[in-house]
Amino acid sequence: MNYLAKSAAAALLSVSTLALVPSVPALAETVLRLDEVAVGELDPAKASDYADSILMFNVYDTLVLPAQGAPGLVPHLAESWSADGNNHTFKLRKDVKFQSGNPLTADDVVFSLERMQALGAGLSYLFANVEKAEVVDDNTVTFVLKEPYAPFVASMLRLPIVDKKLVMENLGDGEGEMKDWGQAFLSANGAGTGAYKVTAHNPQQETVMAKNADYFLGVPGVAPDTVRVRYGLEPATVRTLIAQGEHDISSQWLPPEVLKALAQDGAQLLTESGTGGFYVKMNTTKAPFDDPECRLAVANAFDYGAAIKMIAVTDDVSQGSPATGAIPVGMLGSNPPSDALAKDMDAAKRHWDSCRYAPGDHTIEISWIAEVPLEERFALLMQANFAELGVKSEIKKLPWALFAEQVSKPENTPHISQLFVNAVTGDPDTLLYGMYDSKAAGTWQSPEYLNDTEVDELLEKGRTNSDPAARAEAYHELNKRLMAIAPTIYGYDRQSVFAASDRVKVPALSDPSKAFGLDGMGFSFRLMEMQDKN
Repeated sequence: MNYLAKSAAAALLSVSTLALVPSVPALAETVLRLDEVAVGELDPAKASDYADSILMFNVYDTLVLPAQGAPGLVPHLAESWSADGNNHTFKLRKDVKFQSGNPLTADDVVFSLERMQALGAGLSYLFANVEKAEVVDDNTVTFVLKEPYAPFVASMLRLPIVDKKLVMENLGDGEGEMKDWGQAFLSANGAGTGAYKVTAHNPQQETVMAKNADYFLGVPGVAPDTVRVRYGLEPATVRTLIAQGEHDISSQWLPPEVLKALAQDGAQLLTESGTGGFYVKMNTTKAPFDDPECRLAVANAFDYGAAIKMIAVTDDVSQGSPATGAIPVGMLGSNPPSDALAKDMDAAKRHWDSCRYAPGDHTIEISWIAEVPLEERFALLMQANFAELGVKSEIKKLPWALFAEQVSKPENTPHISQLFVNAVTGDPDTLLYGMYDSKAAGTWQSPEYLNDTEVDELLEKGRTNSDPAARAEAYHELNKRLMAIAPTIYGYDRQSVFAASDRVKVPALSDPSKAFGLDGMGFSFRLMEMQDKN
């Protein structure tokens, strides 16, 4: 903690000198308080959702970052990179130290990749095509790919670099040389180079972080000294805390009317343009949704216009915009805004007439995530829409942790799951591959359990072709195929909206020229500004 004045007892100053120095009280540290849904996963090799990303982007660094206010990537831990066929070489900065004090080397980069591949969790599928990473010298590393992968450099946004020496000193129980790969340690401790250090972590309650004074880029004095991320707060609690000046930034999951009320009370509305959408996912292994005609029927019965009205916050701010297909408008392969989806009951009835099941044969289980109360409203909307077809349904509330466990097996997965899914690197490959490739089924992103040869082939074309025009064509065709077989109802293209107190400025979430094209990156705490002291 920094002070402007030390106690008189500690300062051997003359009376005349003391008379020239006014008495100034010690400055308290600034504390930023925000909330997200549980669970906060601290191990960077397991991070996959929004809360995890916030932790990862602050405790760890990656070789590249998305450019602010523009497309493309910029150097970060790497000062430059180059490609030669399937080999991608990165030159590292020489002035970076981990929070432990250990210097960053190419060996840490190799270790971070090998650890992620060995654990096979989180976003490890992004690196399934990497045959190996090799140390060229202390500050140079080469990734060797098995086959071409067009968005490979963008995938580096999701390879947080961990402190090999520290992890090796803290291996837990397990088999083989690497034992548990440090999972027990990294589930409770940070081992990164990031601008913030973890001082306490309970994945169900709160993570506390403090500034890293030795961060290689420096952390401005106006950035929060301490950050407290709380998990699973009720919307009413968040509203009260912000109104009382005891909370600073809400999660994106507040209902629109709560956000509107907070704005009317003087709160800021911060926004982050999404790289994903609201997806209503159908279990394609379970009747009646193992028949694409039944899926097309409910997709046409969904009231897209009502959904858009439900997410409006003010006349100028909304949590989303009309979807045109599987790929959000503006992303590679997307359809134009003029192709906005709309309810069509005539088409819905025609498709169900072609389905091999009668509307009353099954009771559809519509699930919603307990920590996202807005989803209950969509569940009720779908129940009413489906009833117009004569389809019976029941609504089931599932806590996130239970939902993630259930969807690991198709037989336990609900008929309908509601999810917000993003392109975790900004590239359509990282939006669609984890949802629809047959090899990726069984994660929270893929409760459809889709197994479609044409979809797999188009996904492969999109990720292996280096020609931008060819990639765009592959994703356009993929979009058409997904709309034709309807494993998902594409509710709307998402925009995150957060309510914030006037104690904090967040340029990356309020100024388009400083925005990142990657969900969660706007919560880089080192780029925020606290307006007063606690």
